[in-house]
Amino acid sequence: MDIRRKLEILADAAKYDASCASSGTEKRDSKGKAGIGSTEGMGICHSYAPDGRCISLLKILMTNACAFDCLYCVNRASSNVPRARFTVEEIVRLTLDFYRRNYIEGLFLSSGIIRSPDYTMEKIVEVARRLREEHGFRGYIHLKTIPDADERLLADAGRWADRLSINIELPSEESVTRFAPEKDVRAIRLSMGRMRVKIEEAASEKKAPKFAPAGQSTQMIVGADAATDSDILKTSANLYGSYGLKRVYYSAFSPIPDASSALPLAAPPLMREHRLYQGDWLMRFYGFDVGEMFSGTAGMLPLDMDPKLAWALRHRDRFPLDVNTASREELLRVPGFGIKTVDRILTVRRVRAIRADDLGRLRVPLKTALPFIVLPDHRPTRLIDRSDLHRLVKPEPAQLSFFGNAA
Repeated sequence: MDIRRKLEILADAAKYDASCASSGTEKRDSKGKAGIGSTEGMGICHSYAPDGRCISLLKILMTNACAFDCLYCVNRASSNVPRARFTVEEIVRLTLDFYRRNYIEGLFLSSGIIRSPDYTMEKIVEVARRLREEHGFRGYIHLKTIPDADERLLADAGRWADRLSINIELPSEESVTRFAPEKDVRAIRLSMGRMRVKIEEAASEKKAPKFAPAGQSTQMIVGADAATDSDILKTSANLYGSYGLKRVYYSAFSPIPDASSALPLAAPPLMREHRLYQGDWLMRFYGFDVGEMFSGTAGMLPLDMDPKLAWALRHRDRFPLDVNTASREELLRVPGFGIKTVDRILTVRRVRAIRADDLGRLRVPLKTALPFIVLPDHRPTRLIDRSDLHRLVKPEPAQLSFFGNAA
């Protein structure tokens, strides 16, 4: 099989993995030697990092042949799909060739399980080592690690990669056991814990070798099991708190050929994936607790509005809020107010009172925000309710991707 056909198969097979983004890393020093590649700037997979930068990665599998038979995976052992496998040298050459043509800024590499977890992990690590040591590649490298692999191999992966990830796949141990019986949730969490320790040790010691400076991430599949949005975000909160993950990615289940009868026949609404990212953001950056996001609900985020607006409508007793006296924590809960907006409001109001025109200049969506706030030149005439949604909710893009489907 020629390399073009391999690329066709293995790049397509990698599209189901969302758990990567090239943000939060550092420049690499080639120790005085000439090097190529960059982790910064604008860039066969275009995506947007959480900080807004446009990045491009060569996103491939080493092979889509796999010894595991996870029911939800198109590349499972029993799946009737074309198979291909790259050699280490082919991946190195492809990465360098694509970089030199300015197609990519880095590499995301995953793989099905070949022979054994150790054998597979050894090959993945060898790709990164050759790129760094033999070719001076300083671009972004994200490696998918295999939790059952030897700890030494996972340590080597962190030495050469900017970010590592292990996919937890489903929010509960029961679901993982049911849909992916060869996977061990305890082994996954143990590997995450070891990674956290190594990342923190490297970060705390200035002279220590770098270890995955962009941290670790994971992915959960949405809609393959009966888990609610509340179940999913509770698992995410635990992962963030216990293992210091940089990101949890949510991937809407995609029906696959010859699927098990245990799987749903249809994909969940893409909007559900979108809402989970928004809920994740509220949890991580806006001070929301998972429990309060779902109080008074059946454990699902509404599809017709963003979760912050839904929360505000359920807590109308907290509004309207005086923008000129409210705390930062209170302002972050106003629909339409983002983190940068709130910080700018706090800066401006030290000098003078904030008025409606000031919010307009800060590009606040006034139609959304004004019903919830008080200003010197504005006071809502009544409390709003769900019947006002046609005024408060602006249409969202059809191509939903809260985090840019970062590669």
